[in-house]
Amino acid sequence: MKNKIIVTGGCGYIGSHTVIELLESNFEVVIFDDLSNSTEKTIDRISQITGKTPQFVKVDLKNETETDRVFTAHKDALAVIHFAAHKAVGESVKEPLKYYQNNFYSLINSLNSQLKNNITNFIFSSSATVYGLPKTLPITEKNKTKRPFSPYGNTKKVSEEILEDLTKSNPDFTAISLRYFNPIGAHESGLIGELPTGIPNNLMPYVTQTAAGIREKLMIYGNDYPTKDGTPIRDYIHVVDLAKAHVLSVKRLVNKEQEKSFEYFNLGTGIGYSVLDIIKTFEKVTNSKLNYEITSRREGDVPKLYAATKLATKKLGWTPKRELNEMISSSWKWEQNVRKEQK
Repeated sequence: MKNKIIVTGGCGYIGSHTVIELLESNFEVVIFDDLSNSTEKTIDRISQITGKTPQFVKVDLKNETETDRVFTAHKDALAVIHFAAHKAVGESVKEPLKYYQNNFYSLINSLNSQLKNNITNFIFSSSATVYGLPKTLPITEKNKTKRPFSPYGNTKKVSEEILEDLTKSNPDFTAISLRYFNPIGAHESGLIGELPTGIPNNLMPYVTQTAAGIREKLMIYGNDYPTKDGTPIRDYIHVVDLAKAHVLSVKRLVNKEQEKSFEYFNLGTGIGYSVLDIIKTFEKVTNSKLNYEITSRREGDVPKLYAATKLATKKLGWTPKRELNEMISSSWKWEQNVRKEQK
């Protein structure tokens, strides 16, 4: 029985947590990564946590020849989980071509190589940004996708359309797209977590870096939204819960349980927390005070986004288990460990 899973971008934040869950579910894992926004040290940390070492192949998936070579070498793989993508929203607005080139080339080259090697199961790392500004909440999978506010978000929407077209044209090829809301948290070991390069785009690493003294203060972009405290509300999901959904998705495809050749599921908790909720909870959990400043709204931010996740529960058998306190305490544990290492 072959049980090898290729994980592109497997040294990244969500990818590395997914590799851990796959290894602990007795899958063999091969990571394809160009290390443009990650480090090979992650492999050692995964080994420390699981007692197993995933195979690692450094490869630029934008290069068609290289991509063909590595997929052919692992043609016995059961499925591909595709995380390989640039993901900074702000940077994508400034450098749209960089994002379109990287995110589309790596996807299309991977899919072409898969088809050549008869690897027919594919899981795509997507985002709630594909819904644009929703008219109704919570967001269900019946909400129509819209043109997102950033080139990054648009790469996710168009990538889903590519997958939909491919599954229609190739009846043997099946794909699941997992639409994340706001992943935060870190592995309970404190060995794996989110480590963005430069100024963080996401709230949680900005919070922990401010608390650690890396950032002078946390900027809150707007307090005049139509929410309970004027700050935007988001649906935060623990990265380990998120990772577990990928393992369940692999099993759904491998066991041929899907109802359509292209399926998509929301991954969130269904609970919305404001920016100030996150700050106050962080201060309570860590017994510390955060230096923050309220500034003007950021272009593209919407007042409220939270998910309906019943479909993922029903079809994947997935339920998020970790609450906000655990998301925040694990993020802080990881941040402290990273800073100790760097001293």
